[in-house]
Amino acid sequence: MEMFAQTFVQTGKTKKTWTVLVATLIQVGLLGILIVIPMIYFDVLPAATLQSFLVAPPPPPPPPPPAAAPQPVKIVKVIPRQFDAGKLMAPKAIPKEIAQIKEEELPPPTAGVAGVVGGVPGGVAGGTPGGVLGGIIGSVPSAAPPPPPPPKKEEAKPQQVQRIKIGGQVQQANLIKQVKPVYPQLAKQARISGVVHLSAIISKDGTIQELKALPGAHPLLVPAAIEAVKQWVYKPTLLNGEPVEVVTTIDVNFTLNQ
Repeated sequence: MEMFAQTFVQTGKTKKTWTVLVATLIQVGLLGILIVIPMIYFDVLPAATLQSFLVAPPPPPPPPPPAAAPQPVKIVKVIPRQFDAGKLMAPKAIPKEIAQIKEEELPPPTAGVAGVVGGVPGGVAGGTPGGVLGGIIGSVPSAAPPPPPPPKKEEAKPQQVQRIKIGGQVQQANLIKQVKPVYPQLAKQARISGVVHLSAIISKDGTIQELKALPGAHPLLVPAAIEAVKQWVYKPTLLNGEPVEVVTTIDVNFTLNQ
């Protein structure tokens, strides 16, 4: 019991003023340190808090557009029709004012001098219709009309060649001169034979004008057939009494026995 009594019971006098002063200074120093440290080490402060203080507030919304100006009302004045399909129409309402048309009286005719239709009052007697301008223009002789263009010469169109097509058997009857083809030696050695079909154009005088081989013939036989048929001569073919060209086909036979 004595130990507890010594612990909790104050014995003697304490220096109360000194302890209060020291405690006050210590507390003021701790508060100062707590205030100064954040100002020195400001990087440690949270960035989100600093941004919330430093970000400027959003700008106010733009003002609404001005209202459209009202369009002026156009007043259309309806003019009443006086004529409908060439007929005079009666007015629907009695007009307040009635326009009166007054015709001016014609001046008395001048004795001995006849006026001119279309003249002006106070003009010179014997003037020309239309005044001075018309008189000047009328006095100038008009230019002679330009000569007509020369007639166009029609170019002579080339006469179309009259050409008829006749079968080979029919045209064969008109053959006058026939040269036999020479059998190619190389084709004879290779024992090549056959028929060479040629497309020919016979001129008006009966000679061969154009000649070409049709497909299907052997190449070794074609040159000899063309060389021989070029020398053939036919009787001229007449159409309405005039000679014409003939398109036909010619067959040349090559046999090994010839």
